[in-house]
Amino acid sequence: MKQTIFIFLIVICANSLLSAQTPVARNGALSVKNGEVVNQYGLPPELRGLSFSWSIWQGEKYYNTHVVDWISKDFKVSFIRAAMAVQPAHGYLEEPDSQKQLIVNVVNEAIKKGIYVLIDWHDHNSYLHIPQSKAFFAEMAQKYKGVPNVIYEVWNEPERVSWDTVKNYAVQVITEIRKYDPNNLIVVGSPHWDQDVDVAAANPITGFKNIAYSFHFYASDPNHQDKLRAKGDKAIQMGLPLLVTEWGVGEATGNGMFDIGENETWLKWMGAHKLSWVNWNITDKNETTALLKPGAPTGGSWTEDQLTPDGIYIRKLLRALNK
Repeated sequence: MKQTIFIFLIVICANSLLSAQTPVARNGALSVKNGEVVNQYGLPPELRGLSFSWSIWQGEKYYNTHVVDWISKDFKVSFIRAAMAVQPAHGYLEEPDSQKQLIVNVVNEAIKKGIYVLIDWHDHNSYLHIPQSKAFFAEMAQKYKGVPNVIYEVWNEPERVSWDTVKNYAVQVITEIRKYDPNNLIVVGSPHWDQDVDVAAANPITGFKNIAYSFHFYASDPNHQDKLRAKGDKAIQMGLPLLVTEWGVGEATGNGMFDIGENETWLKWMGAHKLSWVNWNITDKNETTALLKPGAPTGGSWTEDQLTPDGIYIRKLLRALNK
């Protein structure tokens, strides 16, 4: 009887220590094995969290250490995404130093908090900006080489371009990153706003290790239902490792309906495939997919009254899933 009690206490203590660890301490460096993104134990980490908005416009003011601290502590995120604006006015092409600093501030704080962070080249036309992208990711790879928290997302949402165009771009940028960081996870997009993952699966990038692919959807969008899930299913069956680096509760415009039933269907789908995900987005725009009501404080510490229906829903979800 005493031995049983002793073993029971050891199990309790071990579970307490595990729950007290940060997400990165629990999972370690991520890699790709057998068509899946896995942790240091070879298991899907099932990370969940939030994406910052474009690092310009209304989203820029939330790119600070206080917000990272708050969403880590209060929303219980294990995974965040820093979406660096590239092409629009005041983005990286016009103001590289200030944009880069916003990203570095968020990434460095994520590392301190022990959570994973995507460095996202948030550009729809990355193939037009290859020299700038290569220079940016070369710098990031030298800075964060071997830091297990850091993941490179090299092209957000290619639009109506061919997979050959996306692949050619990705290979050039991956080659640049791998000069300095041989192991950290790299995420590649696919045509049609990261939806044509089945097309990528038929002709994936080869010659590099630890390459995953982004998959995006908006849960209430009429065009993002069974047919889109079928694309994801096909890609997974073909061995393509996926990360959901952006999804929203509403429609692809950022606005539209917030259908709880459609959201639950997508959440079950991601759970069944043990996919990691980040939800779009930390901003106070008057939009369905915005986390915050207009005027919400820029330093976190948000009350429920300052959260939108999206914010309330996602906070509750994250706190339940990321215990």
